[in-house]
Amino acid sequence: MGRRSLVVALGLGLCAPGTAAADPNDLVLTRLGTRITNSMGELQSVVGQNLEFRSLASQLGVVLAPHLLTPADTIGFGGFQLTADYSTTTIDPNGPYWKARAGSPDPTGTAGGSHGPSSLSTLGIFARKGMWFPVPSFEIGAGAVHLIDSHTWTGQLYAKFGLHEGYHQLPIPSLSVRGAVSRMMTQRELDLTVVSLDVLMSKHFGIGGTWRFDPFVGWNLLMIVPRSEVIDATPHIDSLAPGNQEDTKNNFVFRDQDNIYRHRIIVGAKLQYYVFQLTLEVQFALAGASVDDRPGTTDPCMFESTTGNCDSKDQSPSQRTIGASLGVDF
Repeated sequence: MGRRSLVVALGLGLCAPGTAAADPNDLVLTRLGTRITNSMGELQSVVGQNLEFRSLASQLGVVLAPHLLTPADTIGFGGFQLTADYSTTTIDPNGPYWKARAGSPDPTGTAGGSHGPSSLSTLGIFARKGMWFPVPSFEIGAGAVHLIDSHTWTGQLYAKFGLHEGYHQLPIPSLSVRGAVSRMMTQRELDLTVVSLDVLMSKHFGIGGTWRFDPFVGWNLLMIVPRSEVIDATPHIDSLAPGNQEDTKNNFVFRDQDNIYRHRIIVGAKLQYYVFQLTLEVQFALAGASVDDRPGTTDPCMFESTTGNCDSKDQSPSQRTIGASLGVDF
């Protein structure tokens, strides 16, 4: 091969499109579907495992939910904060629903045992700003969070209102409430929204006239809203090709779930020197118990296969999150 031919070959190789590949923590929800075949072994339909879908959404919702990483005191109407946040949240690696991870060592769910790591980690960046409108002691924030080893991102917004703050010389704590929302993006098979309501209490302590120390404790309610997109059970078949038009019948969706509710208890502390701050917190999410209740004789799930898991109960165990925030306060 001549020099010119070699250059052309290398150029074509570099310009050729690469094969799209899922990262280990991306979701492949096809794995949560039960395939119904005929006597010839031909695929007839796919039934989504609603119980597994609900538990997966519950655990993933806790991983991607808004974190506090801030004491009850707002940063003041003239204040501005920029932080980088990291957190790691435990999951149940033995839960059969985690076979939906692209990196699951047992995607068929038949071998038993662990389906992957026992925790998932996220990395985010946030900006927070104190406001004087619509009420004093008001703060808003926005940021983006990335699920490590995946293509998943979430956009997050929150607003915090200080009910009582600033009386640092008195032996009474500051108190605030906060509402937040996290919206998952870039996952084509799952639409996931997490709404959060917090009640937070903290106390400010000055150290040596240069450091400030703010321990805090809080309670948090999560409302997780999962929605299934249309899932192609046979992605390797081109349904537009001649003779394959019937393949679209194998597409399926998971039935819309009732909202999932999880409770978290939060303990943490913020340490600040000049404009530099470090915040650490631990969150304890109680085990899931909500049920996707479908009462009534006209319940459409009565006509599904028994593997469809009607009236699915969230089987998520308790979860623990350890988080850290490093940033600057102006």
